Amino acid sequence: MLSYRHGFHAGNFADVFKHVVLTMLLQALARKDKPYVYIDTHAGAGRYDLHSEAARKHREFRSGIARVWGEREAPAAVAAYLEAVAALNGGPARMADPGAVPRWYPGSPRIARHLLRRGDRMVLGELHSSEAPLLQREFARDRSVQVVRGDGYHLLKSHLPPVERRGLVLIDPSYERREEIDHIVAAMREGLQRWATGTYAIWYPLMPKVPAAALHRRIVATGASKLLCAELGVLPDDSPLGMNGAGMIVVNPPFRLDAELQQLLPWLHRRLAVDRQGRTGLRWLAPE
Repeated sequence: MLSYRHGFHAGNFADVFKHVVLTMLLQALARKDKPYVYIDTHAGAGRYDLHSEAARKHREFRSGIARVWGEREAPAAVAAYLEAVAALNGGPARMADPGAVPRWYPGSPRIARHLLRRGDRMVLGELHSSEAPLLQREFARDRSVQVVRGDGYHLLKSHLPPVERRGLVLIDPSYERREEIDHIVAAMREGLQRWATGTYAIWYPLMPKVPAAALHRRIVATGASKLLCAELGVLPDDSPLGMNGAGMIVVNPPFRLDAELQQLLPWLHRRLAVDRQGRTGLRWLAPE
């Protein structure tokens, strides 16, 4: 039984990092006129109310979206991400007050939907019995979006290769299951066998209970030939406080993503790190 509810954590620093990188990946796909598909294996509820009791219990959004909301000189990828957040909150005028916090925070599906063009489409998977109905309601009657209730890892078997032959798969589990890395690796092997040229993004937390180094080694062992890894730490790696940062492994990254992240990560660290602690990291796990 899954117990994780993202509403308690929505808009935190890990969300900002993940959603800015997601924005960069989708913008890269949009550079070509041909349509693409976005597949999200752990889509969540779609949107989150930062005024809700759940969000205000720990106020994690104060360490994330609140630190960049209203930023007037943000890098292009951050500005595009903030536009997606603003679109869910009545438009760019709501970004005028840097001290304010938006009421609605978009999950990955809403970020992606904002960036989708005519002819592009999304396939969203969600297993949680409480989140899945919210996700279905969020995209009801949207012909560009297909919501699949069930284990999102199965989407890589049932929806790959896509008819478009272009697209992105986001794998973003909660890591509450002990065998989560096993599931990710099995899904990646399945995905690469069916669609070796697709772009895949695997998000993971930097915390003691999730062995990032083991995840790296096992993804490399799948045989993927192009693996870029980006990390953002907001606390020291050995901090006992919980999640100290977040990372993203990108399989078959778009051209120049490494150079763009090299510029972006220090900016995010300056805005999101706790008392300038933590670090950034960017390296090729497997070269181009």
